[in-house]
Formats: sequence, C-alpha cells, structure tokens
Amino acid sequence: MSPLALLRGARRRVLLILLAGGVPLALAFGLLAMRVAGFDTGSVALTLALLAVAAFATWRARRLDAHWLVARLDAQPRFEDSADLLFAAPQTLNPLQQRQRARIEQRLRATPPELRPRWPWPRLLACLVVALLVAAAAVLWPRGAPVAPAGSHGGNPAAVASTAPPALRGMRLEVTPPAYTGQPASASEKLDARALQGSRLHWQLRFAPQPQRAWLQFHDGRRLPLQRDGEHWQASETLQRSGLYRIVTEPALAEAGRAWRLEVVPDRPPQVKVIEPAQTLTRAAPRQRRWPLRFEASDDFGIAAGAVLELTTAKGSGENIDFQQRRVALSGSGTATARRFAYDVDLAALGVGPGDEVVARLGVRDNRAPQPQEARSPSLILRLPSEQEVQTSDLEGAIKKVMPAYFRSQRQIILDAEALLKQRGALDADTFTRRSDAIGVDQRILRLRYGQFLGEEAEGGAKPPPTGDHAPTGDAAASEHAHDDGHDHDHAETSDGNAPAFGSATDVLAEYGHTHDHAEAATLLDPQTRAILKAALDQMWQSEGELRQGHPDRALPYAYKALGFIKQVQQAERVYLARVGPELPPIDMTRRMGGKREGLGSRGLRLPPRDRGDATPADAWRALATADAAVDLDALSRWLDAHPQAVPDPLDIAAAIDELRQQPECRACRQRLRDQLWPALPRAPGPPARRDAADAMGRRYLDALAAPQENAR
Repeated sequence: MSPLALLRGARRRVLLILLAGGVPLALAFGLLAMRVAGFDTGSVALTLALLAVAAFATWRARRLDAHWLVARLDAQPRFEDSADLLFAAPQTLNPLQQRQRARIEQRLRATPPELRPRWPWPRLLACLVVALLVAAAAVLWPRGAPVAPAGSHGGNPAAVASTAPPALRGMRLEVTPPAYTGQPASASEKLDARALQGSRLHWQLRFAPQPQRAWLQFHDGRRLPLQRDGEHWQASETLQRSGLYRIVTEPALAEAGRAWRLEVVPDRPPQVKVIEPAQTLTRAAPRQRRWPLRFEASDDFGIAAGAVLELTTAKGSGENIDFQQRRVALSGSGTATARRFAYDVDLAALGVGPGDEVVARLGVRDNRAPQPQEARSPSLILRLPSEQEVQTSDLEGAIKKVMPAYFRSQRQIILDAEALLKQRGALDADTFTRRSDAIGVDQRILRLRYGQFLGEEAEGGAKPPPTGDHAPTGDAAASEHAHDDGHDHDHAETSDGNAPAFGSATDVLAEYGHTHDHAEAATLLDPQTRAILKAALDQMWQSEGELRQGHPDRALPYAYKALGFIKQVQQAERVYLARVGPELPPIDMTRRMGGKREGLGSRGLRLPPRDRGDATPADAWRALATADAAVDLDALSRWLDAHPQAVPDPLDIAAAIDELRQQPECRACRQRLRDQLWPALPRAPGPPARRDAADAMGRRYLDALAAPQENAR
C-alpha cells in the first residue's frame, strides 16, 4: 500500500466520524430554532449549522498531512525513522538512501500499518442522545395559551385583558394555474404572488395565540374572510386583477404586517404568421388555377386543433361589385403550441374571372377557458389579371423584344469594347474600325442623354440611331459633325422642308436663335452632383473620340472612369427643385422711413394654450412636499384605478398610498409616494426654439449696422 493511500484512508475516517457526530446535533438545533422562531428562521439556522459541521470536519481531515503520516510511521520501530524518505524525490537521494527507501517500501507493502482512527462509539452515542433530547424539547415547546371561545370568561374583563395579541407564526400560499395551461400547482412560504389570470389562490395562515376573527383586506376595499380549520386559517379566491392586501385580525396583530402584492400575468392571445405567400398583395399569373396558402399559429398554452379560413371574393368593376364570403374549416398539424395550417384555394370553384379579387384571412383560437381568445391573420389578396393582360400574355411568345441601341448603358459599352478587343485577331482592319465606330456612336448617344440633366442641348434633330452593322453615309456623317461646338445651326427650313414664313415669331426664333436649355436653369441636382456628372461627360467625350478613331483599348480607361462617376451620381442623396424667387408685396413708399408703426403686428411667438387635464397627481405631488399638508389619498386611489397606464407600475403607487395611510406621520413614506408620482405628472411645454446664429456674412452685416451707432457715440 502506498503512503498516499494510507493518508487518504485516515482522512476519510476522520471526516466520517465528525459528520456522524455533528449532523444529528445540527438537525436538532435547526428543529428547535424552527419551532421557536418560525420556519424561515429555522431553515436559515439549520443551513448554517450543517455548513459549520461540514467546514469543521473538512478542516480536521486536512490536518492529516504528510508530516503527520511520517510521524506515525516513525513511531513504529520497523520503519527505522526513515519514513521521510518515502516523500523525497528519487533523484535527490544517494545510493544508500535509495536502498533504505526500497526496504521501507517493501516493509510497508508487506504489512501495511493501521493508521485510521478508531470509531469513538461512546462519544457518538452521547451526541445522538443530546440530539434526541433537543428534538424532543423542540416538539414539546409550548405554542402559547389558546384563545378561549367567546363567553367562556364568564364576563371577567381581567381575563380578556390578560390575553396576548395574536401574532402571525406561519404562512403558506398555494397557486393553482388554470387547467387549460397544463402547469402544476406551486406553493410558497411568501404571500406575494405573480400568477396567470384565472389562477386559484389558497391561503393557509397560523396565529399564536388564536384570534377571534381574521380576514384579508385589499387596497380597493374588498374583504376576504379567513375560515378557521383547527390550528390554521384558510381562504381561497380566483385571481382576476392585480392588487395589494393586508392580514387583519380581531384583536389586532401584535405587529402590523406589510402589504402583500398580487400581480396578474395576462394570457397573451395567439399569434398568426403567414408563411406563404410572402406578400400581402399577390398578382395571379395568367391561367393560374390554384392559390396556395400556408399559416403558422403559436400560443404559450396551446392552439385549438381547428381553424376557420374566410374567403371573400370581389367580382365586377366600378360600382357593380358583388362580394361573396365563404368559410372553410381547416385542421392543423404540429404540436399544441405551434400548429400549421395549409389550404390550396381552387379559383375555378370560387367562380372568379379576369379582374376579380380573392381575399383570404385565417382565424384561430387558443385553449383558454371558459372564453378562448381569437386572433386573425393579415388579409391576403390575390388579384387576377384583366382580360387585356391575359391577351397580352398570350402574344408574349410571338413578340421579340429588342433593346434599342440608344438605351445601352455605360457598362454595356464597356462590355462591347472588351468583346471587340478579344475578336481583334479574327477581324480585318476595316471591320474592326467600323464596329469600334458603332460603339462610339452608342457612347455619343449616352453622353447626350446624360447631358440633358446639365441643360446641354441635343445635337441634331431626331434621327434613328445607327445600329453599328453598316458604315454611316456621308450625309449622316456630315450631320453628326456639323459643328465643333456640338450645335446644329441648320435651322433655315422647317420640319416640312419649306422656308419660314415672314412675321412668324416662332420661325424667326428658329432661324436666328436657339431654343435649347441653359445649364444655369438645370437645378435638379446640387452643385457637387452636377460637377461629378460633368466629369462623367468629359470622360465619355474622351472615350467616344478613341472609339470613333478605332482604338477601343485607349477608350476603356475613360469609359471605366465615366462609369465610376455615374455610380456616384446615382448615389446622390438630395435633389434640388428649380429656383423660384420670393413674391414680396410692393413697398408702400408713403410710409417708407416714416417711423410710424400703425398696423404692425406683434412678432413675438405665442404658445398655444394647453389642456391641463386631470390635476389629481399634480395636486397630490405638491401637497406631499409639505410635511403638514393634507393629501387626498382616496382621490389619488380613484385616479390610479382609472389611469393604470399613466405610471410604470401601479402597484408601487398603491403600496406607497397604503403605507402612508398606515403611518400618516411618516416623512419617508410621503417622500416615497411623491417619488412614485413623478412619472405621472404632465410634461411642461418646451421653450420656443432659438433662432440660428448668424453666419460669417450675417455677422459682417450686423457689425456694419452697429458701426455708425458707435461712431455717433
């Protein structure tokens, strides 16, 4: 046997001996404290006693360490005072010490010594006897003189006066939730409770000495009598609303207890979630026959297995609309707390046609008794396409949609240029240049379209854009490069080819002037965004020039920069409207500089009148500030019952009111109630907003006005 095994055996024996003697004593003293001071105090005393016994036993067991083991082994002659070698490191011993250690270990394994202490049976028996005596004393402890029934004193007032006032010795509150919740009942030694609405409360109280009558007094004036059953007083009630109550006896209790709280937890209604469709309004596809609906309902205490789906159809248009309602019973799947309902609406069975609508709504109920709570899902609308949309969908397969060339984006121009560069080796020089020029034409059209936002003029008349498959004709090229400044000034002919008529203002303006927009009038964008867009147009111009010359590789850097600028413009946060000048009334020159103020209105800001509302909490709050001022607590209680949502916790204010009623002279109680009323006070109106401080230009203007006055002084 190893030395450590001997040491552990000795420690275990000491620990068992001390626990065997100390635990009965701790239980007995805990029972005595429970009998004398009550259950709560006795529980605390018992816990502390057991912890003390365990701590003492652990401390005594840990005192048996290596030094104790060496001393016990050296006390035996066969270990030759060499037991300390068993705990030394082997590398620190010389050969002689190692040989001696081997001899000691051999003798220890051959005949291990018995180092565990013996069981002290006389002492353990004495501890058990003392524990039994203390337990018997606790059981036989007198509970106080019983209260004689009425009339048993024979009219002796001295006997009645000698009776001590009753005191609360034990309490128990059992809460039984409603049956539909499936929750077990719970019991507590505290009289505060927070339970579900509809729970059954059962009080069990014990007094010593016994009172003649007892009841529960609620803060709203209700009384719940307590019925005596042997040594206990009992009462039961169904919890419907939150409140405070006190225990009142006759004669009165020796110590007035505090107010206990009953807080109601309302049962929340079920929740309905729509899984399919994802949107509230759904547009049906052409020729759609079914409409799938999927719902999920959840509740804390269970959902009814059945639900009702309401289907409402709206047929017709204008004022001739016919509504029809149908109810479909559904069965759910899943657990009781989370059920799923599914249904596929047959549109043909409903008789709906093009342009009609179908509205679906699911109603579920929970298992609350006796009155279940109902919840409904959001209304889901299916709008069927009209006859024109159906006809268009039928022709959709026969129509080929082609994106016009002038709708190409900057990103598409970059992709076309990169694709052309990849095909350079397979194309001859003329074809490559022609396709590059076509991409340049697309770049030009896109540049002109973005230029309209800056008030730039459109170059040339309305011409169909080139497709890029054929080279432009000479006339087209001439029209595209009519002027270097981008203006086409050939306005000598009208749209029908005739000369302008003499005296026509429109034709004269078309002949000798320009009707294009101006950049200063384009105020849809803020200056910073306009600058970015102008930079994008510059890059498009450079890209267009390189593409028209047959160098798409040189145009790509400019095209990429233009794309980056366009992205910045698209992310602009503000759009400015056109500038409009103020329309001020004409100045009356007869009153100018006259100094007369007749007819001028006051420029002072007037606050609108504010409804004072119910002043009960404000009056009570002001009265509580003075120590000797009377406070109408009844009016405050009525206000609290009528406005429970005006404060964060109505029960806190009710408890403060009850405490002040019990102790009218308590200053701390008045201050506590005053603090609780602070959130219920009406908010004071804010001051008028201050005008903005003058900027640099405004300060210079004010300084210039003040300068002549200072010089005059």
